[in-house]
Amino acid sequence: MRNFLLGLKEKLSAKKPEEGEFEEYVELGSEGAEDKGKVMVRPFMIEDFEDIKPILDSLREVYTIALVNIKPLKEKDLVELKRAINKLKKTCDAIEGDIAGFGEDYIVAVTNFASIYRSKETEEVRE
Repeated sequence: MRNFLLGLKEKLSAKKPEEGEFEEYVELGSEGAEDKGKVMVRPFMIEDFEDIKPILDSLREVYTIALVNIKPLKEKDLVELKRAINKLKKTCDAIEGDIAGFGEDYIVAVTNFASIYRSKETEEVRE
């Protein structure tokens, strides 16, 4: 019985390399792999309609979350703000992303790898 167990142990255990033998392996490089999987959270501020171009460019990259401060444009020109938000919405729809406002002065826009949580019931604001 003991011989049987020893034989079974030898068959199931990994072979140890003998002297002069080396285990062969392939070394995988990690160049470029780090950039592909990381999520980039980028803050932006919109002061003019032209300020949305860098936001749109970053959203077209795969893993980007854009936090956009709209307060300067909101205080300056509401028509331009609506135009900028509509442009962001159209781009998010085109890339199958998501966009939502939080607070009164910020918008978050994400690409298709993420979604934004929205509660089914929102509490009534009380003063």
